[in-house]
Amino acid sequence: MLMPKRVKRRKQQRGRMTGIATRGNTITYGEYGLQAIEPAWITSNQIEAARRAMTRSVKRGGQIWIKIFPDKPVTKKPAETRMGKGKGSPEYWVAVVKPGRILFEMSGVSEDVAREAMRLASHKLPVKCKFVAKETAAEKDGEANES
Repeated sequence: MLMPKRVKRRKQQRGRMTGIATRGNTITYGEYGLQAIEPAWITSNQIEAARRAMTRSVKRGGQIWIKIFPDKPVTKKPAETRMGKGKGSPEYWVAVVKPGRILFEMSGVSEDVAREAMRLASHKLPVKCKFVAKETAAEKDGEANES
C-alpha cells in the first residue's frame, strides 16, 4: 500500500475539496488516462485495488502510471471512547482528488484493451471517472491552424 515514508506533521485537518484540478489534469506519460469527474478522497487500498484490476486486465502488458499519491492522514478515535482527550491517531492515508485530475495512465496496449482495463479500475474507485486519450501533436496543430 502507498503511504509516505516520513511526514513533517503526523496529523492534518480535513480541509475542503472545492474547485477543479489545476495540476495533474493532462496526460503526460502514457497514451490513455482515467480522469476523475467528481471530488473525493481516494484511499491507498482503493488505489491498489484499481492498479491490480488494470494490471490483470492487460495481462501484465503495456505500462501503467499511478498519478495520485495518498499523502493525507485520516485519523480515527477508538470505538466506545468518550469525547475529548485529543485527536485520534492516523488510521489510513488518502489522496485528495478534484474533478479533472488524471488518476492513472497507460501505454503500450490498444485503445480497446486500455478502455476495458480503465473501466474495471473505475469500478474500484469511489469517484465517477471517464476514459481519455492523449491528443497527438498533429491534432493540436490542426486545431491551431483552423483558429
